Amino acid sequence: MYSSQQQISSPEVVELRKEAGLWLKELREKRGLSQRQMAEKVGANYYTFISQLELGRGRIPPDRYLVWAEVLGVEPKLFVRNLLRSYDPVTYSILFGKSKPSEVGHQGHQHFRSIVLFGLRELGGAWPRRL
Repeated sequence: MYSSQQQISSPEVVELRKEAGLWLKELREKRGLSQRQMAEKVGANYYTFISQLELGRGRIPPDRYLVWAEVLGVEPKLFVRNLLRSYDPVTYSILFGKSKPSEVGHQGHQHFRSIVLFGLRELGGAWPRRL
């Protein structure tokens, strides 16, 4: 069986994970949830798991995507697409028009940002100012 995850040491992947973490944190805070409350709602054993995700140091298990999307009030397709961009840029690039991982740079980031901004506008939220 072939099993490969994106190398977390890749600077691009590290940055994408941090961006996803900031996005998850903002969505959680918009819902008025503490990390402990979020952990309870999504079935995480420890609230520190939420902290790790928000710092870009972990991944939401795929079998929990729908629960997370519901708790955070995000349309599931948008939620998964945003996570896929950060968690698996190679697959994201194949599905959404980037043919090589090396091409997922500034343009890919801008595309990701536009998707997120669209979703947040739908929720009435905002994206972190540093982007």
